[in-house]
Amino acid sequence: MEKVFSSFGLLPKEEMLEVKPDFKKLEIGIPKEISFQENRVSLTPDSVALLIKNGHRVIIEKGAGNASNFSDKEYSDKGAEISLSKEEVFNSQFILKIEPPIKSEIEMMCNNQILISALQVSTQSVDYFTMLNKKNISAFAFEYIQDQQAKLPIVRSMSEIAGNTSLLIASEYLSNINNGKGLMLGGISGLLPTSVVIIGAGTVGEYACRTALGLGASVIIFDNSVSKLRRLQNNINQKVSTSILEPKVLWKALKRADIVISALQISEGKIPCIVSENMVIDMKKGAVVIDVSIDQGGTFETSEITNHKEPTYIKHDVIHYCVPNIASRVSRTASMAISNILTPILLTIAEEGGVKNTIKKYENLRNGVYSFNGTLTNEILSNNFSLPYKDLNLIMSTR
Repeated sequence: MEKVFSSFGLLPKEEMLEVKPDFKKLEIGIPKEISFQENRVSLTPDSVALLIKNGHRVIIEKGAGNASNFSDKEYSDKGAEISLSKEEVFNSQFILKIEPPIKSEIEMMCNNQILISALQVSTQSVDYFTMLNKKNISAFAFEYIQDQQAKLPIVRSMSEIAGNTSLLIASEYLSNINNGKGLMLGGISGLLPTSVVIIGAGTVGEYACRTALGLGASVIIFDNSVSKLRRLQNNINQKVSTSILEPKVLWKALKRADIVISALQISEGKIPCIVSENMVIDMKKGAVVIDVSIDQGGTFETSEITNHKEPTYIKHDVIHYCVPNIASRVSRTASMAISNILTPILLTIAEEGGVKNTIKKYENLRNGVYSFNGTLTNEILSNNFSLPYKDLNLIMSTR
Protein backbone atom coordinates (compact mmCIF):
# COMPACT_ATOMS: atom_id res chain seq x y z
CA MET A 1 0.00 0.00 0.00
CA GLU A 2 1.21 3.47 -0.92
CA LYS A 3 2.53 5.38 2.06
CA VAL A 4 0.50 8.55 2.63
CA PHE A 5 1.56 9.36 6.24
CA SER A 6 4.88 10.44 7.73
CA SER A 7 5.93 11.33 11.23
CA PHE A 8 4.86 14.87 10.48
CA GLY A 9 1.41 14.03 9.06
CA LEU A 10 0.06 13.69 5.50
CA LEU A 11 2.49 13.59 2.59
CA PRO A 12 1.61 16.00 -0.25
CA LYS A 13 1.10 14.54 -3.73
CA GLU A 14 1.58 16.17 -7.11
CA GLU A 15 -1.51 17.73 -8.71
CA MET A 16 -2.35 16.43 -12.17
CA LEU A 17 -2.91 19.42 -14.49
CA GLU A 18 -4.06 19.34 -18.08
CA VAL A 19 -1.18 20.03 -20.45
CA LYS A 20 -1.88 23.05 -22.62
CA PRO A 21 -1.81 22.09 -26.31
CA ASP A 22 0.96 23.48 -28.47
CA PHE A 23 0.12 26.62 -30.43
CA LYS A 24 -0.50 25.83 -34.09
CA LYS A 25 0.50 28.31 -36.78
CA LEU A 26 -2.19 28.47 -39.46
CA GLU A 27 -1.73 28.95 -43.20
CA ILE A 28 -4.94 30.49 -44.55
CA GLY A 29 -5.83 30.80 -48.23
CA ILE A 30 -8.56 33.12 -49.51
CA PRO A 31 -9.37 32.57 -53.21
CA LYS A 32 -11.31 35.02 -55.33
CA GLU A 33 -14.99 34.11 -55.58
CA ILE A 34 -16.02 33.04 -59.07
CA SER A 35 -19.70 32.35 -58.43
CA PHE A 36 -22.10 34.62 -60.30
CA GLN A 37 -22.40 38.02 -58.54
CA GLU A 38 -20.86 36.84 -55.29
CA ASN A 39 -19.20 40.02 -54.04
CA ARG A 40 -18.33 39.08 -50.47
CA VAL A 41 -14.94 38.03 -49.09
CA SER A 42 -14.38 35.90 -45.99
CA LEU A 43 -11.75 38.05 -44.21
CA THR A 44 -11.30 41.83 -44.11
CA PRO A 45 -7.88 43.54 -43.98
CA ASP A 46 -8.32 44.31 -40.25
CA SER A 47 -8.97 40.63 -39.50
CA VAL A 48 -5.94 39.67 -41.58
CA ALA A 49 -3.83 42.09 -39.52
CA LEU A 50 -4.98 40.41 -36.31
CA LEU A 51 -4.16 36.94 -37.65
CA ILE A 52 -0.73 38.04 -38.88
CA LYS A 53 -0.02 39.64 -35.49
CA ASN A 54 -0.78 36.29 -33.87
CA GLY A 55 1.81 34.54 -36.02
CA HIS A 56 -0.32 33.15 -38.85
CA ARG A 57 0.16 33.30 -42.61
CA VAL A 58 -2.56 34.59 -44.94
CA ILE A 59 -2.42 34.15 -48.72
CA ILE A 60 -5.02 36.04 -50.77
CA GLU A 61 -5.65 35.68 -54.47
CA LYS A 62 -5.22 38.95 -56.34
CA GLY A 63 -8.50 40.86 -56.55
CA ALA A 64 -10.32 38.69 -53.97
CA GLY A 65 -11.57 41.73 -52.06
CA ASN A 66 -12.22 44.11 -54.96
CA ALA A 67 -15.97 43.47 -55.13
CA SER A 68 -16.24 44.49 -51.46
CA ASN A 69 -13.99 47.53 -52.02
CA PHE A 70 -11.03 46.01 -50.18
CA SER A 71 -7.95 46.57 -52.35
CA ASP A 72 -4.95 44.27 -52.66
CA LYS A 73 -2.82 47.09 -51.20
CA GLU A 74 -4.97 47.16 -48.04
CA TYR A 75 -4.42 43.44 -47.55
CA SER A 76 -0.72 43.69 -48.37
CA ASP A 77 -0.23 46.58 -45.94
CA LYS A 78 -1.72 44.41 -43.19
CA GLY A 79 0.76 41.62 -43.89
CA ALA A 80 -1.09 39.31 -46.29
CA GLU A 81 0.65 37.72 -49.27
CA ILE A 82 -1.04 38.55 -52.59
CA SER A 83 -0.87 35.64 -55.02
CA LEU A 84 -1.42 35.66 -58.77
CA SER A 85 -1.86 31.89 -58.71
CA LYS A 86 -5.18 30.36 -57.72
CA GLU A 87 -3.39 27.01 -57.32
CA GLU A 88 -1.04 28.47 -54.71
CA VAL A 89 -3.98 29.77 -52.68
CA PHE A 90 -5.72 26.38 -52.84
CA ASN A 91 -2.56 24.69 -51.54
CA SER A 92 -3.00 26.46 -48.18
CA GLN A 93 -3.79 24.46 -45.06
CA PHE A 94 -7.07 26.34 -44.48
CA ILE A 95 -9.34 27.43 -47.36
CA LEU A 96 -11.82 30.20 -46.55
CA LYS A 97 -14.56 30.83 -49.12
CA ILE A 98 -18.03 32.32 -49.23
CA GLU A 99 -19.60 30.00 -51.81
CA PRO A 100 -18.88 26.25 -51.68
CA PRO A 101 -16.03 25.24 -54.02
CA ILE A 102 -16.94 24.02 -57.49
CA LYS A 103 -15.47 20.91 -59.10
CA SER A 104 -12.44 22.65 -60.63
CA GLU A 105 -11.61 24.26 -57.27
CA ILE A 106 -11.86 20.98 -55.35
CA GLU A 107 -9.48 19.42 -57.89
CA MET A 108 -6.90 22.09 -56.96
CA MET A 109 -7.19 21.28 -53.25
CA CYS A 110 -4.74 18.99 -51.46
CA ASN A 111 -5.26 16.07 -49.10
CA ASN A 112 -6.15 16.73 -45.45
CA GLN A 113 -7.04 20.40 -45.88
CA ILE A 114 -9.63 22.36 -43.87
CA LEU A 115 -12.48 24.05 -45.77
CA ILE A 116 -14.68 26.74 -44.22
CA SER A 117 -17.46 27.99 -46.51
CA ALA A 118 -21.19 27.95 -47.12
CA LEU A 119 -22.65 24.57 -48.09
CA GLN A 120 -25.94 25.45 -49.84
CA VAL A 121 -27.36 21.95 -49.67
CA SER A 122 -30.04 22.60 -52.31
CA THR A 123 -27.36 23.18 -54.96
CA GLN A 124 -25.14 20.19 -54.11
CA SER A 125 -24.89 16.67 -55.49
CA VAL A 126 -23.35 13.40 -54.34
CA ASP A 127 -20.24 14.16 -56.41
CA TYR A 128 -19.43 17.20 -54.24
CA PHE A 129 -19.19 15.13 -51.05
CA THR A 130 -17.43 12.26 -52.82
CA MET A 131 -14.69 14.57 -54.12
CA LEU A 132 -14.16 16.12 -50.67
CA ASN A 133 -13.99 12.70 -49.00
CA LYS A 134 -11.48 11.34 -51.53
CA LYS A 135 -9.08 14.09 -50.45
CA ASN A 136 -9.78 13.64 -46.72
CA ILE A 137 -11.06 17.21 -46.46
CA SER A 138 -12.49 18.39 -43.15
CA ALA A 139 -15.25 20.90 -43.91
CA PHE A 140 -17.19 23.44 -41.85
CA ALA A 141 -20.46 24.93 -43.16
CA PHE A 142 -21.54 28.51 -42.44
CA GLU A 143 -25.10 27.21 -42.06
CA TYR A 144 -24.15 24.82 -39.23
CA ILE A 145 -21.54 26.75 -37.20
CA GLN A 146 -22.97 27.69 -33.81
CA ASP A 147 -21.95 30.15 -31.12
CA GLN A 148 -21.82 29.37 -27.39
CA GLN A 149 -25.57 30.08 -27.10
CA ALA A 150 -26.27 27.40 -29.75
CA LYS A 151 -27.33 30.08 -32.26
CA LEU A 152 -26.21 30.27 -35.90
CA PRO A 153 -24.22 33.53 -35.99
CA ILE A 154 -23.42 33.70 -39.71
CA VAL A 155 -26.95 32.76 -40.77
CA ARG A 156 -28.38 35.31 -38.36
CA SER A 157 -26.05 38.09 -39.51
CA MET A 158 -26.92 37.53 -43.16
CA SER A 159 -30.63 37.40 -42.25
CA GLU A 160 -30.38 40.69 -40.38
CA ILE A 161 -28.73 42.28 -43.40
CA ALA A 162 -31.37 40.84 -45.76
CA GLY A 163 -34.19 42.12 -43.54
CA ASN A 164 -32.84 45.66 -43.29
CA THR A 165 -31.80 45.86 -46.92
CA SER A 166 -35.08 44.49 -48.31
CA LEU A 167 -36.99 47.52 -46.98
CA LEU A 168 -34.42 49.94 -48.38
CA ILE A 169 -34.64 48.21 -51.77
CA ALA A 170 -38.43 48.42 -51.69
CA SER A 171 -38.28 52.16 -50.94
CA GLU A 172 -36.12 52.67 -54.05
CA TYR A 173 -38.69 50.99 -56.27
CA LEU A 174 -41.57 52.93 -54.74
CA SER A 175 -39.88 56.23 -55.62
CA ASN A 176 -39.86 58.04 -58.95
CA ILE A 177 -36.19 57.21 -59.58
CA ASN A 178 -37.06 53.68 -60.67
CA ASN A 179 -40.36 54.65 -62.33
CA GLY A 180 -42.27 53.72 -59.18
CA LYS A 181 -45.44 55.24 -57.76
CA GLY A 182 -43.53 58.14 -56.23
CA LEU A 183 -44.33 57.10 -52.65
CA MET A 184 -42.12 57.69 -49.63
CA LEU A 185 -41.61 54.69 -47.38
CA GLY A 186 -43.07 55.81 -44.07
CA GLY A 187 -45.46 58.62 -43.41
CA ILE A 188 -45.76 62.30 -42.57
CA SER A 189 -48.31 64.32 -40.64
CA GLY A 190 -51.70 64.41 -42.31
CA LEU A 191 -51.05 61.43 -44.63
CA LEU A 192 -51.66 57.73 -44.15
CA PRO A 193 -48.39 55.77 -43.78
CA THR A 194 -47.14 53.31 -46.36
CA SER A 195 -48.60 49.81 -45.84
CA VAL A 196 -46.05 47.01 -45.43
CA VAL A 197 -46.94 43.30 -45.28
CA ILE A 198 -44.25 40.91 -44.02
CA ILE A 199 -44.69 37.16 -44.51
CA GLY A 200 -42.48 35.29 -42.03
CA ALA A 201 -41.60 36.16 -38.42
CA GLY A 202 -38.01 34.89 -38.42
CA THR A 203 -34.87 37.01 -38.27
CA VAL A 204 -35.39 38.48 -41.76
CA GLY A 205 -38.97 39.39 -40.92
CA GLU A 206 -37.98 40.85 -37.56
CA TYR A 207 -35.36 43.20 -39.01
CA ALA A 208 -37.58 44.17 -41.93
CA CYS A 209 -40.23 45.03 -39.36
CA ARG A 210 -37.77 47.09 -37.28
CA THR A 211 -36.75 49.10 -40.35
CA ALA A 212 -40.34 49.64 -41.51
CA LEU A 213 -41.51 50.79 -38.07
CA GLY A 214 -38.48 53.05 -37.74
CA LEU A 215 -39.45 54.79 -40.97
CA GLY A 216 -43.05 55.21 -39.83
CA ALA A 217 -44.75 52.59 -42.03
CA SER A 218 -47.83 50.61 -41.08
CA VAL A 219 -46.83 46.94 -40.66
CA ILE A 220 -48.68 43.64 -40.47
CA ILE A 221 -46.78 40.37 -40.06
CA PHE A 222 -47.98 36.90 -41.04
CA ASP A 223 -46.56 33.55 -39.97
CA ASN A 224 -47.82 30.01 -39.43
CA SER A 225 -46.41 29.95 -35.89
CA VAL A 226 -48.02 31.88 -33.03
CA SER A 227 -44.88 31.44 -30.90
CA LYS A 228 -42.74 33.09 -33.59
CA LEU A 229 -45.15 36.01 -33.84
CA ARG A 230 -45.11 36.38 -30.04
CA ARG A 231 -41.31 36.21 -29.95
CA LEU A 232 -41.03 38.90 -32.64
CA GLN A 233 -43.30 41.25 -30.72
CA ASN A 234 -41.24 40.71 -27.56
CA ASN A 235 -37.97 41.32 -29.44
CA ILE A 236 -39.02 44.60 -31.04
CA ASN A 237 -40.69 45.71 -27.80
CA GLN A 238 -43.44 47.43 -29.73
CA LYS A 239 -47.03 46.58 -30.56
CA VAL A 240 -47.40 45.47 -34.17
CA SER A 241 -50.27 43.80 -36.04
CA THR A 242 -49.77 40.06 -36.46
CA SER A 243 -51.80 37.21 -37.92
CA ILE A 244 -51.63 33.51 -38.63
CA LEU A 245 -51.29 32.69 -42.35
CA GLU A 246 -55.01 32.51 -43.06
CA PRO A 247 -55.62 32.94 -46.82
CA LYS A 248 -58.61 35.32 -46.59
CA VAL A 249 -56.88 37.60 -44.08
CA LEU A 250 -53.66 37.57 -46.11
CA TRP A 251 -55.53 38.32 -49.36
CA LYS A 252 -57.25 41.30 -47.73
CA ALA A 253 -53.92 42.66 -46.44
CA LEU A 254 -52.22 42.21 -49.84
CA LYS A 255 -54.92 44.30 -51.54
CA ARG A 256 -53.95 47.28 -49.36
CA ALA A 257 -50.18 46.69 -49.35
CA ASP A 258 -47.64 49.01 -50.97
CA ILE A 259 -44.75 46.69 -50.07
CA VAL A 260 -44.69 42.94 -49.43
CA ILE A 261 -41.60 41.28 -47.92
CA SER A 262 -41.68 37.50 -48.20
CA ALA A 263 -39.31 36.09 -45.60
CA LEU A 264 -40.56 32.59 -44.82
CA GLN A 265 -37.77 30.06 -44.30
CA ILE A 266 -37.77 26.30 -43.81
CA SER A 267 -34.89 24.07 -42.69
CA GLU A 268 -34.75 22.07 -45.92
CA GLY A 269 -36.58 21.47 -49.19
CA LYS A 270 -38.73 23.75 -51.32
CA ILE A 271 -40.84 26.35 -49.59
CA PRO A 272 -44.60 26.10 -50.20
CA CYS A 273 -46.36 28.69 -52.37
CA ILE A 274 -48.27 31.05 -50.07
CA VAL A 275 -49.40 33.83 -52.45
CA SER A 276 -51.31 32.71 -55.54
CA GLU A 277 -51.29 34.53 -58.88
CA ASN A 278 -54.89 35.64 -58.28
CA MET A 279 -53.79 37.36 -55.08
CA VAL A 280 -51.08 39.21 -57.02
CA ILE A 281 -53.62 40.30 -59.66
CA ASP A 282 -55.68 41.96 -56.89
CA MET A 283 -52.69 43.92 -55.50
CA LYS A 284 -52.24 47.67 -56.06
CA LYS A 285 -50.70 48.81 -59.31
CA GLY A 286 -47.05 49.67 -58.65
CA ALA A 287 -46.82 47.66 -55.41
CA VAL A 288 -43.40 46.15 -54.68
CA VAL A 289 -42.74 42.49 -53.81
CA ILE A 290 -39.35 41.53 -52.31
CA ASP A 291 -39.22 37.70 -52.26
CA VAL A 292 -36.32 36.94 -49.90
CA SER A 293 -37.43 33.28 -49.89
CA ILE A 294 -36.60 32.89 -53.60
CA ASP A 295 -33.51 30.79 -52.80
CA GLN A 296 -35.91 28.09 -51.56
CA GLY A 297 -38.35 28.47 -54.43
CA GLY A 298 -40.21 31.61 -53.35
CA THR A 299 -43.57 32.06 -51.66
CA PHE A 300 -45.19 33.93 -54.57
CA GLU A 301 -46.57 31.92 -57.48
CA THR A 302 -45.37 34.73 -59.75
CA SER A 303 -41.77 34.74 -58.42
CA GLU A 304 -38.88 34.07 -60.83
CA ILE A 305 -35.19 34.23 -59.90
CA THR A 306 -33.47 37.48 -60.94
CA ASN A 307 -29.96 38.86 -60.40
CA HIS A 308 -28.27 42.07 -59.26
CA LYS A 309 -27.85 43.37 -62.82
CA GLU A 310 -31.50 42.89 -63.74
CA PRO A 311 -33.14 42.56 -60.32
CA THR A 312 -36.78 43.30 -61.13
CA TYR A 313 -39.59 42.52 -63.51
CA ILE A 314 -43.24 43.58 -63.61
CA LYS A 315 -46.07 41.07 -63.59
CA HIS A 316 -49.75 42.06 -63.25
CA ASP A 317 -48.55 45.66 -62.67
CA VAL A 318 -46.65 44.55 -59.54
CA ILE A 319 -42.87 45.04 -59.28
CA HIS A 320 -41.10 41.80 -58.33
CA TYR A 321 -37.58 41.77 -56.83
CA CYS A 322 -36.39 38.15 -56.58
CA VAL A 323 -32.60 38.19 -56.11
CA PRO A 324 -31.49 35.19 -53.97
CA ASN A 325 -28.31 36.74 -52.54
CA ILE A 326 -29.44 40.11 -51.14
CA ALA A 327 -26.52 40.32 -48.68
CA SER A 328 -24.10 40.49 -51.62
CA ARG A 329 -25.72 43.82 -52.58
CA VAL A 330 -24.05 45.34 -49.49
CA SER A 331 -20.97 43.14 -49.75
CA ARG A 332 -18.64 45.24 -47.60
CA THR A 333 -21.01 45.14 -44.61
CA ALA A 334 -21.68 41.42 -45.16
CA SER A 335 -17.95 40.67 -45.45
CA MET A 336 -17.20 42.48 -42.19
CA ALA A 337 -19.96 40.53 -40.44
CA ILE A 338 -18.62 37.18 -41.68
CA SER A 339 -15.03 38.13 -40.92
CA ASN A 340 -15.88 39.12 -37.35
CA ILE A 341 -17.30 35.63 -36.77
CA LEU A 342 -14.60 33.60 -38.54
CA THR A 343 -11.56 35.38 -37.04
CA PRO A 344 -12.16 34.30 -33.40
CA ILE A 345 -12.81 30.75 -34.63
CA LEU A 346 -9.46 30.67 -36.43
CA LEU A 347 -7.66 32.08 -33.38
CA THR A 348 -9.32 29.43 -31.18
CA ILE A 349 -8.23 26.64 -33.53
CA ALA A 350 -4.64 27.91 -33.33
CA GLU A 351 -4.70 28.23 -29.53
CA GLU A 352 -6.10 24.71 -29.14
CA GLY A 353 -3.43 23.21 -31.37
CA GLY A 354 -5.55 22.39 -34.42
CA VAL A 355 -9.01 21.44 -35.63
CA LYS A 356 -9.15 18.05 -33.87
CA ASN A 357 -8.54 19.49 -30.43
CA THR A 358 -10.91 22.40 -31.07
CA ILE A 359 -13.93 20.42 -32.18
CA LYS A 360 -13.34 17.90 -29.42
CA LYS A 361 -13.50 20.69 -26.83
CA TYR A 362 -16.12 23.01 -28.34
CA GLU A 363 -19.47 21.45 -29.20
CA ASN A 364 -20.71 24.60 -30.96
CA LEU A 365 -17.89 24.34 -33.52
CA ARG A 366 -18.24 20.57 -33.73
CA ASN A 367 -21.80 21.11 -34.95
CA GLY A 368 -20.41 23.10 -37.88
CA VAL A 369 -18.48 20.12 -39.27
CA TYR A 370 -20.19 18.09 -42.00
CA SER A 371 -17.11 16.18 -43.20
CA PHE A 372 -14.12 15.11 -41.11
CA ASN A 373 -10.98 13.53 -42.57
CA GLY A 374 -12.88 12.15 -45.53
CA THR A 375 -15.92 10.95 -43.57
CA LEU A 376 -19.38 12.49 -43.80
CA THR A 377 -20.47 13.39 -40.26
CA ASN A 378 -23.89 14.95 -40.80
CA GLU A 379 -26.84 12.57 -40.55
CA ILE A 380 -29.26 14.82 -42.47
CA LEU A 381 -26.87 15.06 -45.41
CA SER A 382 -26.34 11.31 -45.24
CA ASN A 383 -30.08 10.69 -45.53
CA ASN A 384 -30.58 13.28 -48.28
CA PHE A 385 -27.78 11.98 -50.49
CA SER A 386 -27.81 8.28 -49.46
CA LEU A 387 -24.21 8.42 -48.29
CA PRO A 388 -22.63 6.60 -45.32
CA TYR A 389 -21.80 8.70 -42.29
CA LYS A 390 -20.22 8.43 -38.85
CA ASP A 391 -21.26 10.36 -35.77
CA LEU A 392 -18.55 12.95 -35.09
CA ASN A 393 -19.12 12.68 -31.33
CA LEU A 394 -18.21 8.99 -31.49
CA ILE A 395 -15.16 9.73 -33.65
CA MET A 396 -13.95 12.30 -31.10
CA SER A 397 -14.55 9.97 -28.16
CA THR A 398 -12.18 7.38 -29.63
CA ARG A 399 -9.33 9.83 -30.20
